[in-house]
Amino acid sequence: MEDQNASEEPTHKRRKLNNDKGHIESRYFPRTVTSSISPPRICRAPASSKLKKIPSPFQLTWIRDLPEHSNVDAISLKDILGDPLIAECWEFNYLHDLDFLMEAFDQDVKNLVKVHVIHGFWKSEDQSRQNLKLQAEKYSNITLHTAYMPEMFGTHHSKMLILLRHDDTAQVIIHTANMIPFDWANMSQAAWKSPLLPKITNNSTPEDPSSQIGGGFKFKTDLLNYLKAYDTKRTICKTLIEKLTKHDFSAVRAALVASVPGKQGIETDSETLWGWAGLKSVLNSIPVRANEPEIVVQISSIATLGPTDKWLDKTLFQTLRKSKNKPNPKAKFRIVFPTADEIRRSLNGYSSGSAIHVKIQSAAQAKQLQYLKPLLCHWAGDGDQKDSASQAPVWDAGRKRAAPHIKTYTRFTDRDKTSIDWMLVTSANLSKQAWGEATNTAGDIRICSYEIGVMVWPELFGENATMVPTFKIDTPEAAFMSDSDIVIGARMPYNLPLVPYRKDDVPWCAAASYTEPDWMGETWNV
Repeated sequence: MEDQNASEEPTHKRRKLNNDKGHIESRYFPRTVTSSISPPRICRAPASSKLKKIPSPFQLTWIRDLPEHSNVDAISLKDILGDPLIAECWEFNYLHDLDFLMEAFDQDVKNLVKVHVIHGFWKSEDQSRQNLKLQAEKYSNITLHTAYMPEMFGTHHSKMLILLRHDDTAQVIIHTANMIPFDWANMSQAAWKSPLLPKITNNSTPEDPSSQIGGGFKFKTDLLNYLKAYDTKRTICKTLIEKLTKHDFSAVRAALVASVPGKQGIETDSETLWGWAGLKSVLNSIPVRANEPEIVVQISSIATLGPTDKWLDKTLFQTLRKSKNKPNPKAKFRIVFPTADEIRRSLNGYSSGSAIHVKIQSAAQAKQLQYLKPLLCHWAGDGDQKDSASQAPVWDAGRKRAAPHIKTYTRFTDRDKTSIDWMLVTSANLSKQAWGEATNTAGDIRICSYEIGVMVWPELFGENATMVPTFKIDTPEAAFMSDSDIVIGARMPYNLPLVPYRKDDVPWCAAASYTEPDWMGETWNV
């Protein structure tokens, strides 16, 4: 079970601090935790009057204990579920608090919404399953569904909401948070929301039947195939599939990148590929700009990947290098992951670390850390780690004190990170269970877990478009590329420039003990 614990979420039981204080009140924060430091903006060429600015397709979630100016354009669970027009909700996740879920609905209709909860606790004696059952007994409108889990080390790790509304529209929300209060309070998370998807009628414009990756028809095909995976051994999503089939997805501009447990052949004519093979298929259709990009992998857990970097480099990184027009670039990789010092200074202190995982104690884990170390960069990039000699201006994302549960994979066009070739927000961490093993001798890829994510890139929004990182807002403030007609924001969860680990820095490890008190005076004892 080592791989599972390292790569996925923690169990439903959180590690206790030596003094669990529960809710954190903002008056206890030192001024440096809540104050905003924003350097002068870099001067750019003035925007053309014809320039079209498009907000980030991804939104960060609202952070409870940060000031409002750090939550501009952020979204809460009530923002997603509070519409009284919601008639039916399908909730896919790893951890669930049904009371918390139900409180997010409009109070006048929460007992009328048909709620379907899909979880992966397949053992009848599992305490998490028992807890769900007890909670569900309080709500006659909740139906529980157990996902088919064929792999011992797999988890039902996807995080998605599908809403059906009284106005005959549907909506898909793919995000990174467990359905528990902890994840929606002070942890950095992100969400992608589809447009409202109307029903297909006799008067509707026919859906474009092309299978172009990034288009609505392909997204719909892949989503329905993902849902069909749940019905392999039992009927779970059949009625949902039937309903979504009747909706028009043509307004969607994104690609679905998902995983389902089981084996798939690398040479296959399947409509939808899963794991790294599915990621490769998407990237092979995306044109990119630079021959020497920086690809930043930002995750909340790193699994046991092996004593050498063979899987990381030859399977996952080799996939992430792919593109439509520059298949073998000299890409530089970075991995953003917090240190113990950054967890100590996070809004929840050490308790934030209960959801962030890597193992570094054994000899094999030490070998893994050795090849990961040159790639590692700080989440917050300040405090003791900051290189005092660096004079580069800091672009503040406003999330350095909100520890990361978000997972993003981003290809920047250049080392200065002025623009972006593509960005993926997903539930998938850095693990073989999530992305799949390397191809075996039979030509098969083995995947253990359910995962789901969304990838976007500038060409989806226009021929002469550029995607640029935005900080503390979703909409670009200025034109980063003077020759572009369209500029799309990509909301950053971490500060730029990135700060690499120094020689003595090591990643946070939830399985280790820390005697140095966090900012609330707590220690972490395992």
